[in-house]
Amino acid sequence: MTQPPFRPQHPGMPPPQGPGPQSGFPHTASRPPDPDGSRLLTTDEVEPLLRAAVQHAGGTLVRWQMSHVDSQPNRSTTATYTAIVDGPQGRREELLGVSTRAGGRSATDEHARIFVDGEREAAVWIYPHDPDLPGLPRAAFPESAAALLGPIVGSHLHPGQVELRMIGYRPRRRAVVRARVTVPGPRGTQRIVFYTKVLRDKSFHDVRHRHEMLLSAGIPAPRVAAATPDCLLVLDELPGTPLSRAIFDPRDPCTAEDLIGVLDAMPPSVAQLPRRAPWAESIHYYTDMVAQAMPTMEPRLRWLANEIENGLASIPLGNEPTHGDFHEGQIHVRGGRVCGLLDVDTIGPGRRADDLACMVAHLSTVQRMNAQQAARVRHLLSTWVPVFDERVDPAELRLRAAAVVISLATGPYRSQEPNWQAETNDIVDAAETLVSQVL
Repeated sequence: MTQPPFRPQHPGMPPPQGPGPQSGFPHTASRPPDPDGSRLLTTDEVEPLLRAAVQHAGGTLVRWQMSHVDSQPNRSTTATYTAIVDGPQGRREELLGVSTRAGGRSATDEHARIFVDGEREAAVWIYPHDPDLPGLPRAAFPESAAALLGPIVGSHLHPGQVELRMIGYRPRRRAVVRARVTVPGPRGTQRIVFYTKVLRDKSFHDVRHRHEMLLSAGIPAPRVAAATPDCLLVLDELPGTPLSRAIFDPRDPCTAEDLIGVLDAMPPSVAQLPRRAPWAESIHYYTDMVAQAMPTMEPRLRWLANEIENGLASIPLGNEPTHGDFHEGQIHVRGGRVCGLLDVDTIGPGRRADDLACMVAHLSTVQRMNAQQAARVRHLLSTWVPVFDERVDPAELRLRAAAVVISLATGPYRSQEPNWQAETNDIVDAAETLVSQVL
């Protein structure tokens, strides 16, 4: 009897041994190997798997569209799909997640449903039951979020008082959920905003420690309002306006000196934390990712990677306290000054040039701006970069910024933007511009 493609495997069942049944997606001489599953998860080949997963959950797949993909060439691929599903309660939209690996399943894959087709395995889940983010179901629904946030505001909350919005979801890595809580106050209705950071077990305690370290040193990081056993950090909302919005204001949101100053104010203990590899150290990894999505760009990317690597080869690792991912989305401003610093997960020892290069890279690759917005960003770059050049070596700044730009070039494809090919090309153009300023 022929086995259906991608049949569910009972939890705890060992991976199949030997050739096994090869229905659905057999490896043949005419089909090249797909060890990391990137072809499977990014083409129509994935549809039988999605149908099998939905059917196993008691529904029928109507249609689907890929919404996000994370590819680590020759290692693993994770993708999510927006799916329309018919079920006992009618038609609904679901988010399906799938991971495939070249080296066999991981320990946390066992928290998902394993589907097999011959020797190929896929771990499948339905949002919010992400196998690496145990707290996500509690953060994602008003009923459970109300129970989580009630003790923080000192009031029993019902679900109607909690408005949730997913700010960011990186499957199997992290998520951030914004919660707007409406409570009665002495002067009428009051709205309190929290951000729930959903983390993996292996990073939870380190991230919490970093928040507490900076807060105790007077750095304006978000206060930790609650920490839970299922790896949720509930954070207070920062004051001010995100710099990512303020860069378009008619007045400068802050000075370059302010940006450098908040970095220099980090306590020396940050430099004692484990070192996070600078973006430039992973330049070939990111060029592989971009080239896999756009093979015609590979020669340009290889040239850029070699120029960056050779230009930075003689520069030692630094030991300054650094943020690690310092860009306009991580900073709040008010009254022309920096008043808040977000996402401190990446703090540790490094070079100041890396932080400043990250800012330059992000501002150099802002997408979908109108002419007025583009002019404002160009003004800020022309104002801030000369100040950065006085603090760090200008050539190092540009080469490191180009490395960050290439890492950002993975974003349009990963997020499946409608014009991801054109956006990717524009981003790589920005990297070439930065490198050309050094040559």
